[in-house]
Amino acid sequence: MKRRVFVLCSVLVAGLVVAGGSAFANEKKKDSRVPVPSIQINKDRGEQCVEPTAEMRRNHMNYILHQRDETMHRGIRTTKHSLKNCVNCHADTKTGSVLGKDGFCASCHHYSAVKIDCFECHTDRAEKKATAPANRAPQALAPVVRTALGQSRQRNQR
Repeated sequence: MKRRVFVLCSVLVAGLVVAGGSAFANEKKKDSRVPVPSIQINKDRGEQCVEPTAEMRRNHMNYILHQRDETMHRGIRTTKHSLKNCVNCHADTKTGSVLGKDGFCASCHHYSAVKIDCFECHTDRAEKKATAPANRAPQALAPVVRTALGQSRQRNQR
């Protein structure tokens, strides 16, 4: 009796394997790999990164964490490996961000299945370039300064 059940189960499994294989034989094979991200680099901000590409791909997080420790725990602020400078150079020219479908950070982190937590606190947007000449700022503040000086003089004359 046990032998009949075993033979029957074997025949059923073999039949399912053959039927399943022929059902999928006509399907086109899909590429099982995730496409490699295409990265756009903003050449307006600089010609090259602060470190070689291979070095940054492998160790950028170590640089960012070291920069964080130096800034937050020791009060040393440098710009070479700062997250702000990374964002300013690598932000998408259309969106101004390193996140999103084609964002510099998001595309690689999505590809490697690594969660980005930097932007829970920090901005993902590049700083906008100043369009006004530098000499405009004092003129804009001039009425405020004049008012403050005038009030100060009035107090002194009393």
